[in-house]
Amino acid sequence: MKIPKFQDLVLFENDDVIVVNKPPFLSSLDEREGGDINLLRLAKNYWADAQICHRLDKETSGALIIAKNPEAYRSVSMQFEKRQVKKVYHAIIDGTHVFENLLIDLPILNVGKGNVTISRQEGKRAETWFNSLRYFKHYTLVECRPVTGRMHQIRIHLATQRASIAGDEMYKGKPVFLSELKRNYRLSKEQEELPIMKRFALHAFEISFKINPEEEITVQAPYPKDFETLLKLLEKFDQ
Repeated sequence: MKIPKFQDLVLFENDDVIVVNKPPFLSSLDEREGGDINLLRLAKNYWADAQICHRLDKETSGALIIAKNPEAYRSVSMQFEKRQVKKVYHAIIDGTHVFENLLIDLPILNVGKGNVTISRQEGKRAETWFNSLRYFKHYTLVECRPVTGRMHQIRIHLATQRASIAGDEMYKGKPVFLSELKRNYRLSKEQEELPIMKRFALHAFEISFKINPEEEITVQAPYPKDFETLLKLLEKFDQ
């Protein structure tokens, strides 16, 4: 991937925090293998004391909070711990689903190596609210509001509703191909068709938190190009 300029990712900045729009395929922190550039390194080049306050999956795009000093880091981390940070994600899911303030509260167990499972016996509390925003013939745009912050929480909770995120093959979500949406779409025999999005369709759309008790900061992150393109194609060919 092309390494973005950190300044181009900034959505909001004050003396204490920076909120960025994380591009897809950029890790939040160092991965175990090392090597790849990540958001933390970009942030530290911009602001030496930068610390990332939470993580997004590598493929997930959207709003992410970076603290500029230890006090801000502690403050935001405590709000995450106390479930006071409000997070809104948008996802494009397989199938048409009517979710009206649907609460999924199935406990999640981290089984290691980047895998999680639902376990009522051993899992940790996990709660997500879902609302359908827009309907297409074969897909739905949904708003997801996680109360807790478990690994893969939104992805696995949607999968339990047979509403996997488009392109999320780990949870049985299928990639979206233009040939499935557009009638008479033809490729030459030599061409291999690529999915419209080369990742799962999940975006951290909005985040709200406080730096001081009086002032709540709410930041929205515009859709990245791939998410925007998929939505436009669904509007055009899947109504």
